Amino acid sequence: MAAIRIFLNGELREVPSEISLDRLLESFSLPSGRIAIELNKQIIPKKNWDRVNVSESDRIEIVHFVGGG
Repeated sequence: MAAIRIFLNGELREVPSEISLDRLLESFSLPSGRIAIELNKQIIPKKNWDRVNVSESDRIEIVHFVGGG
């Protein structure tokens, strides 16, 4: 499978082509709970992560929610 280049939290990364957002999280050992994924400046609902594939030059930001008070 060919590789593509994406920007993940501002860093250039190489990932397999046709990888979904949920598989992307798995490949970088990132937890899927209490996070939001922004793909090209659009928040992607968690229920769609398995259906949304990343493409060449996509910009992905993963934000972790932190509680406190």
